[in-house]
Amino acid sequence: MPNIAVAFRDEITRLARKEIRRECAPLRKTIVRQRQELAALKVALGQAVRDLSRVTKAMAVATPAKPAADAGRQRITAQGLKSLRSRLGISAGEFGALIGVSGQSVYAWEQERSYPRAAAVAAIAQLRGIGKKDVRQRLEARAAERSARPKGKGNR
Repeated sequence: MPNIAVAFRDEITRLARKEIRRECAPLRKTIVRQRQELAALKVALGQAVRDLSRVTKAMAVATPAKPAADAGRQRITAQGLKSLRSRLGISAGEFGALIGVSGQSVYAWEQERSYPRAAAVAAIAQLRGIGKKDVRQRLEARAAERSARPKGKGNR
């Protein structure tokens, strides 16, 4: 005859497992349903992100390049300054002389260590529409003005 304590322990374990299974079955069904809902939400989110991207691209194409509110403002970037200066074939010092700043300021703008003020931005915007010949003429006129000024302590 088997030991009654072992049989008793086995029966309690069996009944406990049966009870646990019965209590956990609804929880498992709930977990499965929630996982399915989560997967459906992920799919819906992905679709919404794709739709938003599509609409954003369509709006970017439909809107004008320069809004009327920003018509007076110019966008100046470091790379844009470099390319403008190289297109015109001038040094940073000459570029600075054309817009009324130092060559060091131009270098600082191109290195993104500082940014041009509004007056300099307006002067840079004017230079965007001219060619190499016009730039050379302006530089020569500026040099002629400087040489025509009387030398003195206050005129530098």
